[in-house]
Amino acid sequence: MKVAVLGAAGGIGQALSLLLKTQLPAGTELALYDVAPVVPGVAVDLSHIPTDVKVTGHGKEDLATALKGSDIVMIPAGVPRKPGMDRADLFNVNAGVVKTLAEGIVENCPKAHTCIITNPVNTTVAIAAEVFKKAGTYDPQRLFGVTTLDVIRAETFVAELKDLNPADITVPVIGGHSGTTILPLLSQVEGVTFSDEEIEKLTHRIQNAGTEVVEAKAGGGSATLSMGQAAARFCLSLVNAMNGEAVIEYAYVDGKGEHARFFAQPVRLGANGVEEVLPYGDLSDFEEKALNDMLDTLKGDIAKGEEFING
Repeated sequence: MKVAVLGAAGGIGQALSLLLKTQLPAGTELALYDVAPVVPGVAVDLSHIPTDVKVTGHGKEDLATALKGSDIVMIPAGVPRKPGMDRADLFNVNAGVVKTLAEGIVENCPKAHTCIITNPVNTTVAIAAEVFKKAGTYDPQRLFGVTTLDVIRAETFVAELKDLNPADITVPVIGGHSGTTILPLLSQVEGVTFSDEEIEKLTHRIQNAGTEVVEAKAGGGSATLSMGQAAARFCLSLVNAMNGEAVIEYAYVDGKGEHARFFAQPVRLGANGVEEVLPYGDLSDFEEKALNDMLDTLKGDIAKGEEFING
């Protein structure tokens, strides 16, 4: 199997590449691509770690080689969020980055599972989808927006609040991947009860956790280490599913279109990517209202991505 990381020299890319080098199955090839000149050095650095995962580094003229034969493509490329920026501010730069990389995938590995990490995910996934559509290679089962960070944050924050082990907590998170479009289903967390005040505060914290990191880093970047871990978890789940294991993850996918064209929800992964979009269960009144309130924002984000490609 071959996994490509596009944007491998950045904060997320390096953390993700390190985790994949140490955790991918033996015999996997890991191709690292970046426009930054440091990427061959990142590849050499990682190649000194004693695991049976072959690492190659590819500079900005070498996208085709990085992508050729890839089974999974992870895309963290783009600029990070800085204090005072919201994810919409990232659009002007990152939209073009994702378009270029999606065109590379069309040319070199059109059947690859494409996992978008580049923000704003609500919009960049739609951009990739439209590039693939125009080329006649679009397969909704093989395109993912990686929203795993929202899930691991929710698990961590619930465990902190209730003094539990995060490994024992499962929190479904549906919707999108920014602000109020992130909807943790706290009513479905097993074995834990929350007051109305706790639900409101926790929901707000999970929705704004990215800003918490941006402000704490004081201009030094956004969430890179936690995002690297989240992306690695999703990538490894996909690898395991392609190898025949039964795996369920939450991801932002082109699903049944009940609420919006793209929606984060539980999916059963398999050899072909999304084998089945699963129901997310009953919502509380609070969650139902939050879902209805965010749909216009989510649909607007998606439309922005479609318009970027189609004019």
